[in-house]
Amino acid sequence: MIAHMTKNRPHPHANKHDYLPAAGHDALLPGYDLMARLFGFPKVYTNLITQAEVADGHRVLEIGCGTGNLTTRLKRTHQSVEVIGSDPDPLALRRARRKARTLSGIRFDLAYAQQLPYRDAEFDRVLSSMMLHHLAGDDKAAAVAEVFRVLRPGGRLHVVDIGGDVTESKGFPGRFFPHSPHAAGNLGSAIPRLLGAAGFECTELASRRHPVIGQLSYYRAIRPAREGV
Repeated sequence: MIAHMTKNRPHPHANKHDYLPAAGHDALLPGYDLMARLFGFPKVYTNLITQAEVADGHRVLEIGCGTGNLTTRLKRTHQSVEVIGSDPDPLALRRARRKARTLSGIRFDLAYAQQLPYRDAEFDRVLSSMMLHHLAGDDKAAAVAEVFRVLRPGGRLHVVDIGGDVTESKGFPGRFFPHSPHAAGNLGSAIPRLLGAAGFECTELASRRHPVIGQLSYYRAIRPAREGV
């Protein structure tokens, strides 16, 4: 759950920013972390970190880091790893920086996923937690292309997001998400196809039912060590 990054586009719900704040509105930001805990996201973060298989000396980027819950958790469990969180929401980043004030080797940058301010092949891992479903099609493809660019050959993107098969039989998520233009772009095989089109070798690692959000799917996308072979 992170800020909705829609660079240079008006938000369809008349949000005053060109992104959707982490909690949907600036005024709700103080309750964002509590909401994440109530929705069970600490376990989701742990699952994603475990799947990423981060090693000593790795450089790790989280796109759409919001208030830094995943990024700071990673840093506390992997102290030798350099961690960067990026997000376009300055209010969320202010909270993330407060959480990390006692940690070294971690920073937070103001940035859109579609225009990452990093060099080519700079990271070993990129993490994305509940971000892709907020992006429109063109923005989503641009963000994935940027992730491919900043990953080293052999590096990996790890994603958890709404995905898989959401049907009418699955309650509110099944009724809502197929009619949401952004969320619907995640359903079925949309995420593997998106990642594959960018050049990644994509594998779905797990898919789990969430009582509120619906089906959460975890993906591993590898930038090939030798491209075009």
